[in-house]
Amino acid sequence: MPKKAAKVRDKWKLKSWVTVTASPSFGNAPIARIPLTDIQKPEGRVIETTLYDILKQDPQHYAFKLFFQVDRIEGGTAYTVFKGHEYSREFLRSLIRRGSSMSDFIHDYTTKDGYVVRVYCTALSQGKMNSSKKHDLRLIMDQVIREKAASMNYEGFAQELVLQKVASDVYNEAKKVTHLRHVGVRKSKLITRPEPRKAEQLAPLAA
Repeated sequence: MPKKAAKVRDKWKLKSWVTVTASPSFGNAPIARIPLTDIQKPEGRVIETTLYDILKQDPQHYAFKLFFQVDRIEGGTAYTVFKGHEYSREFLRSLIRRGSSMSDFIHDYTTKDGYVVRVYCTALSQGKMNSSKKHDLRLIMDQVIREKAASMNYEGFAQELVLQKVASDVYNEAKKVTHLRHVGVRKSKLITRPEPRKAEQLAPLAA
């Protein structure tokens, strides 16, 4: 008798789907659906989206790429931590023009609740800047961002980095030094999170 053909298991039917949400700083908005099996551990997986996909307001927000890391699964929802953001390459290239100078500043900052964030701040002038003005500009960037980070919890700080509120505050101080046509936080990156016990101790401060 001929052998019966073995049944082919449909791997997709064995998977369950979960909805990935943005971090609380972005309203826990749904950003993706991902398939999982019982043996898969999605914690740590990074999901990329754009600011436009979350806010659905300004088409220019397509130029801002956001990254969220899955932190835990509860029911059919994957909750995330904001991992960072960056300008798209096309947008960054569009900002660079002849006859202007760029000042780039990169530094790590600690938020009120103990998160360490690497911030990449960029300023472009209307004309050429000498080394002295670039130095003064970096001092202003550092002071403004440091004060912001120290006074805010991570969720609030992350939101103001992406929505360029931090950049706006830098611009308001930096325009006293030189004529600028763009100041922006072109990139941010979460470096470390506080240990759970330490985070609990800091929680009242972050309220």
